[in-house]
Amino acid sequence: MRSYSYLNCSVKNHVATIELNRPEKANALNFELWREIGDVFRELDETNDARCVILKGAGSNFSAGIDFALVERLFKQAKSHGEGRRQESMQRFIRQLQDDFSAVENCRKPVIAAIHGACYGAGIDLISACDMRYATDQAKLCVKEIDLAIVADIGTLQRLPTIIGQGLTRELAFTARVIDGSEAVGMGLVNRSFASEAALFENVDSIAATIATKSPLAVRGTKQILNYSRDHSVANGLEYVACWNAGMLMSEDLEVAVAAMIGKSDSVNFKD
Repeated sequence: MRSYSYLNCSVKNHVATIELNRPEKANALNFELWREIGDVFRELDETNDARCVILKGAGSNFSAGIDFALVERLFKQAKSHGEGRRQESMQRFIRQLQDDFSAVENCRKPVIAAIHGACYGAGIDLISACDMRYATDQAKLCVKEIDLAIVADIGTLQRLPTIIGQGLTRELAFTARVIDGSEAVGMGLVNRSFASEAALFENVDSIAATIATKSPLAVRGTKQILNYSRDHSVANGLEYVACWNAGMLMSEDLEVAVAAMIGKSDSVNFKD
């Protein structure tokens, strides 16, 4: 993988670990880090080395949300244009930020968020784009934008209702109430919470390692089918998966998996 200024990146045993690396700023998202998130997930989508991705934060927090320097950049950019062009420029800038987080969702490899400390505002936008979320019991999560007189515009209001439902999404978005990891489990926002950071990272590593042993083709296909079915009717989803498997089912991975089952082998090695 290429090197990044604000991300620590590694790949081991087909598991990529991406760490937000601005611990002195509680991993607040400045423009450069934001763009790097989009870039690294586009890279991960293309590489065969990674079959699953863990997303975490360095230091004591996952992410405190948007860096105010980025907000100032937005204001300066808006003021540099006249009417009409100002609004067009703002829309293009917001869409760019959206696309960088959508790269997480569009990455064909499953992405697991490991959340500790603060996960505020844009941090919620980011984890909402992940496939699975795990946290410490003490983690603090908050849809913060309403306190800044902002309508959340990077994905929380679009993705969160499909994860926790409309009622809870509206409660969190209207109140900016802070919830901990334990409550987030009850909401369905995170899959499980753990008593310590060590337990969180150990369990997330184990889950990612398990996924990395499965057929890469089937894992990528499963994510694509799940994302498509979330946004379409059951009938459309069934038609889509029928077409998918008509083209992908009879794969080399299937032959390897069936041979392992027949031979009662606990070890299955799939090609990248």
